[in-house]
Amino acid sequence: MARIVFIGVGDVELTRRVASALMLAPSLRGELEIVLHDDDPGRLATTERLVRALDAEARADAKIRSVFDRRQALKGAGFVVAHLDVGGFEATLRDFEIPHRYGLRQTIGDTIGIGGVFRGLRMIPVLVELAAQMAEECPDAWLLSCSDPMAMTGWAVHEATGFERFAGLCHSVCDTHAYLADLVGRDEDEVSFLSAGLNHQSFVLRFEAGGRSLYPELDAVLDADPQLRRHVRAELYRTFGYFPTQSSEHAAEYVPWIMRHPDETSRLGVPVEEYLRRVGKSLHLYEETRRALSAGHPLLIRWQHQEPAAAAILAMLTGEEKEIYVNVANRGLIGNLPAGSCVEVPADVGAGGVRPRAVGDLPVQLAALNRTFLNVVELTVRAALDGERGHVYHAAMLDPNTAATLPLPAIERLCDELIEAHGDLLPPAVRA
Repeated sequence: MARIVFIGVGDVELTRRVASALMLAPSLRGELEIVLHDDDPGRLATTERLVRALDAEARADAKIRSVFDRRQALKGAGFVVAHLDVGGFEATLRDFEIPHRYGLRQTIGDTIGIGGVFRGLRMIPVLVELAAQMAEECPDAWLLSCSDPMAMTGWAVHEATGFERFAGLCHSVCDTHAYLADLVGRDEDEVSFLSAGLNHQSFVLRFEAGGRSLYPELDAVLDADPQLRRHVRAELYRTFGYFPTQSSEHAAEYVPWIMRHPDETSRLGVPVEEYLRRVGKSLHLYEETRRALSAGHPLLIRWQHQEPAAAAILAMLTGEEKEIYVNVANRGLIGNLPAGSCVEVPADVGAGGVRPRAVGDLPVQLAALNRTFLNVVELTVRAALDGERGHVYHAAMLDPNTAATLPLPAIERLCDELIEAHGDLLPPAVRA
């Protein structure tokens, strides 16, 4: 049987999407074993009820069990789907409330920025430990991480453990491809795409149909709609020449020109502190799921676009090859980004596993923008792996939004306050 282990099930909607896709696959009927692990007994019990309900609805005849001991959960795994949020809502709230007092504005705070730095410091040790345990308990399994910040955790996992069967999976690239095809009135299947860069800062390098670029058609659509032009993504496209794959809410805080200027956030419709609203919605969705389970409502998802983690698992189990965008170690994949960094590229996924494709060099302006992003990523990885508190300050000082907003003494005070507030969620040497 195919054993799929879910590590971290707090996001019931993600688990629901992945489990639904697997259970609806005819070739896997009676062949699935799903193991659930989480540190929160209540969340674990709710998710087990959900997965059992999906199984009954799909008639998938899957084996389903919850396991509290993580090493036991990992034994014999073929795939490990990790979606972790160390510290949960309380830690996220600190990532927003404390910088807010300093006048530092954020939107999502999960990738770079001061929120991304401290989320990375919390997440890196846990994912590194998970990969190390997999190397012992299930060395042939694939670690499919859906956890942010992906560029930081992917880099750290590869460097600290050498665990090769790692892929970070995010839906931003495939969602952007669908969005662009729709904007120019094309069916997605008739459009040829190539995107690459970093998770949450990749760009669409090729956008073609019949061997002809569709960017002129996109330009016409944007020219005809002033409202579409008033988005961060459109602004970055106009400036750098290639459409970004991440939402405007994310992209706004990766550059120095927007968040510190209220007139710019207003002009571009940037929702400040958007992530807190999303967390609230996620908590509400969790309660809605519990009520739906109690009422016996159907919960199986039959969407056309699969969650990337589910698509990757299905491709490897069935042998039906699929192009999936992955975040993996840069080993000659993007020539003008640092070796060893975690980059986002297309991969051929099938019975042979995940085979990333080399993209070559990015346009020089995109690589330069990516490198400003990677400065923060690398320094956060070094702070976590080397236990060097000074690199926490350096990461924040080189972060575009933080540096554009605060002077050096305030950045250092802010980092000190966040380190104290997060306490033992951070690596011990960073706290010293």
